[in-house]
Amino acid sequence: MFYFTRPVLLAALALTCQGGWAQKGETVRIAHIDPFSGPFANVGQNQLKSWQFIAERMAGDKNPAGVKFEIVGFDNKASPQESLNALKAAIDQGFRYVTQGNGSGAALAISDAVSKHNERNPGKEVVYLNYAAVDPALTNEKCSFWHFRLDADTSMKMEALTSFMKDRQSVKKIYLVNQNYSHGQQVARYFKEGMARKRQDVQIVGEDLHPLGQVKDFAPYVAKIKQSGADTLVTGNWGQDMTLLVKAINDAGLKIAIYAYYAGVSGTPTALAAGGEKDVSQIAVSHSNFGGELAKLRNDFKARFNDDYYTFQTYSGIALLSAGMAKAKSTDPVKVAQAMSGLRFKSYNGEVEMRKFDHQLQQTLYISKWTKTTTKTPYSEENTGYNFDLVKEIEPYVASTPTSCQMKRP
Repeated sequence: MFYFTRPVLLAALALTCQGGWAQKGETVRIAHIDPFSGPFANVGQNQLKSWQFIAERMAGDKNPAGVKFEIVGFDNKASPQESLNALKAAIDQGFRYVTQGNGSGAALAISDAVSKHNERNPGKEVVYLNYAAVDPALTNEKCSFWHFRLDADTSMKMEALTSFMKDRQSVKKIYLVNQNYSHGQQVARYFKEGMARKRQDVQIVGEDLHPLGQVKDFAPYVAKIKQSGADTLVTGNWGQDMTLLVKAINDAGLKIAIYAYYAGVSGTPTALAAGGEKDVSQIAVSHSNFGGELAKLRNDFKARFNDDYYTFQTYSGIALLSAGMAKAKSTDPVKVAQAMSGLRFKSYNGEVEMRKFDHQLQQTLYISKWTKTTTKTPYSEENTGYNFDLVKEIEPYVASTPTSCQMKRP
């Protein structure tokens, strides 16, 4: 079961719970602002379930602060303006923690609005956990003390990906397809800069930026890729825009190596499997075949929802918040934000650090490849018989990139 905003009656309850800043046994409410309707609804709904599932599994004595977390969804329809409306509604209902991830345009709007709200409303500060919006600007020129990024940004992902691709001699002619907003633009920019430094012989034979969530048939884009003679496609597309791109590649019978950010996100594994064997690699903070606690969480999530738990940043988010609250001995957002800044804590991928200078999480990155399941790697993405198996692990010190952030602290 997952749920969305409730009547304002809850606001009074929230203020009662959060006003005294008690800690152990307290329920901390988090507003999850993301698309729960429209073309990206399947992604948003999966991730709301993911947040709620992890909050439930890491509640009470299972986290160092001893608190419980309640996650409530606010639909932003993947729109920056609707994100601001959702943020206002959440704040009006007493929420002091918000999370969002789908769309860097929405993330930039939320981060700016949270900073302005906090400046104007001392004593009513809000903390923003960004779990998936990867525009580097959010931890560089547009950084904010109140913003904490749990995913690796595009500068980190592209530094890792281009270092991997430079040694693959099959990569000669590259086509770029990305969504035409800040995220897609940055993917294209950082990829081209990285490859220019590392493989001068590689040709960028074509590039397209398309409207976000509006393309119903990618056949014209795939025809251009085919005509270009490209042997490699690089894309940061996510959700429907990735699923339909893969479908068009299948329909055209195009054989091309694909390097992607979000090939494992809702709907896309099914589309990949429908096309048979494919050469698809993914750069992410995850892969399909973690063992131990995370494997159990994934199996339990699938058994409960018949869906995949793939947004492991939700685990990092609850781990960061609870570690920060334990350190602060408080759930007051100001004290917790100060405690989380520079904090080292344990997440699903070992010890990680929320870098103090820019609030960019420093963590291991993984390059994985779309592969048939085996007895050693049995997890089946969307019950396809395939998964993203680990190819290369990139240590945090290698994945890290510098920041220009000049953070204003309270």
